[in-house]
Parts: sequence; structure tokens; C-alpha cells
Amino acid sequence: MTEALLEINGIHKRFGGLHALNDIALTINKGEIYGLIGPNGAGKTTLFNVLTGLYQPDEGKFTFNGRDLFRQKPYVVVESGIARTFQNIRLFANMSALENVMVGRHVRSKASVFGAILRPPSARKEEANIRIRAQELLDYVGIPQHAEELACNLSYGDQRRLEIARALATDPKLLALDEPAAGMNPKETEELKALMQKIRNDGVTILLIEHDVKLIMGLCDRIAVLDYGKKIAEGLPEAVKSNPRVIEAYLGVAPE
Repeated sequence: MTEALLEINGIHKRFGGLHALNDIALTINKGEIYGLIGPNGAGKTTLFNVLTGLYQPDEGKFTFNGRDLFRQKPYVVVESGIARTFQNIRLFANMSALENVMVGRHVRSKASVFGAILRPPSARKEEANIRIRAQELLDYVGIPQHAEELACNLSYGDQRRLEIARALATDPKLLALDEPAAGMNPKETEELKALMQKIRNDGVTILLIEHDVKLIMGLCDRIAVLDYGKKIAEGLPEAVKSNPRVIEAYLGVAPE
């Protein structure tokens, strides 16, 4: 039996006269990999930004794991269990890989500002545990050997893995990935696919934006398609792939 994790209904987002999201409704179930596709400018990243609190929607409803997150701040969204990566990698370039992941883990820390400054035994112990967990996550995503390297010195594929590790450090229930395979070669893409499957198998639901149609069709349980800010299709990969409106939106071919 499926159980809804994220539900949005009637989401609208406008930028001046541009209606970037128009009456979007989605339900993502626990334990699935849910794909979000569409042409450039379709509204995919805008929807991610709404779901993660970076943009405030104009209208609609948004619940996550039974909690109302409509128009909540990003830190509330993260604390509730939604983590994300970005289309353009956003790492702390001059910090080590380990330090980048530790930054993500601090959202679950208990030390106060004074504790962080005065560093009593409890704060030092928590910091040590954060370091251990960060190293575990670097191992989990396949880059433990780069723990002490600066993020800016990692290869592109390893930077993508590092960004995923940092997101996982927040202990998310939903991991939202914005074009994680962009710029990857076929080998890196296959390795990324295996990592996403492992993440899902370990209990984290995934919401995935991706332009690699082969990857998304072979990985996702269900897929939604956006075009000009509207949802034009949703369903199983094979049904979406053969949908005339989807074919038209991607290929410029009029449906029969």
C-alpha cells in the first residue's frame, strides 16, 4: 500500500506577468523515485525552489509527511526532512570535502552558539560525532579518499557526489536532485544511477529533475512532465514516454 509523503495542490507562482507555475498538483509516495521532466523553462527548478522554501508560492497547498509547509522558510523545510542539490553545483569551494559534509550535518546538531564558542565536553563530543558521520557519508557516495581535499579540486563527477553527501547529512526523508547527471559521461551516469537506487533502497524518497531521458525512464517509478508552467502528463515511464503531448513538448511534433 502506498503512503503519500509529499502532497502539493493548486500551486501557483508568478514573476510579474510570467505565470511560472500554474495550478501544479503532485503526490510523491514514500520510497519511490519520482521524476520531473520538461523542456527548458518549463518550471521544474521553480517548483524545486518553491518546495524547498527559496520561493514563496502565491497560492496552493503543500504538506510534507503530514506537516503543512506552505510558505515556510528554507531552514524549516530542511528540518522537516527535505534536502536538495542544485543545477549549478553550490559547494564551499575552499573547504575540504569532509568540512562540506559537516556543514550539512550541523542542521541536526544541538549545540548552542555559546556551546560552539566555549566548546564544553558535550559540544566537543557532538563535533566528533559529526565528523565521523561526515566521513561515513563520503564513503557512502564513493569518495572517502577525497575527505581532506578542497572541494574545488575534485572532479566534476565527484563534486556532484559530494553535494549529494552534504544533502544526505541532513537526514532527509526526501532528497530533491536538480539535474545531477548534467555534464557526466556515460560511466559516471551509470554510477550515479546505482547511487540513487542505493539511496532509495535505504529508505530515502527521491525527487529527480533530469534531462537525460534514458536515465530517468530507466530509473523512476513515476514521472510528471511540465511545460510552460503546467503539468501536461503524469504516470508510469512507458505511458509518459508515449504520451502525444509529451512528444510534442520535447520534439516539436504535433500529436496525431
